[in-house]
Amino acid sequence: MAAATALRDTGTTLAVAESATGGLISASLLSVPGASAYFLAGAVVYTYPSRNVFLDLHRADAEHLDPMTEAMAAHFAETVRAKFDADWGVAELGVAGPGGVPYNGGIDPGVSVIAIAGARTASATTRTGSNDREANMWAFASAALGLLEETVRNGG
Repeated sequence: MAAATALRDTGTTLAVAESATGGLISASLLSVPGASAYFLAGAVVYTYPSRNVFLDLHRADAEHLDPMTEAMAAHFAETVRAKFDADWGVAELGVAGPGGVPYNGGIDPGVSVIAIAGARTASATTRTGSNDREANMWAFASAALGLLEETVRNGG
């Protein structure tokens, strides 16, 4: 697992806030022996109440951000990083499917926004073009882990 190796090699820590991936980002990072050296926390923030409880994020905290945007993911990544005093924060928000969502005029399934916060920041949007929920969840997690590895290697 390249992202776990990057965290271990740089001696840095991470906290995760994920939505449509349902814990797959955290599970992937935790599957590597020695994960306790870099993994501080992970939360599935799929609903508003979970965002409130796990991240202390209230609707008013993000009302200036358009839903399902890289800017919103960046806000979540910085929030989870700061909350757990981690070197890095990663956040993923997405629409796994099979249906879309009404935000921003409608977003089709197969779209995820990912952000990394830390010594360097990065964000990306993944579009699979698919409404296959499970396949999208894995694709989103893979994209997040790839962006995390690249960001840690280049900025850690």
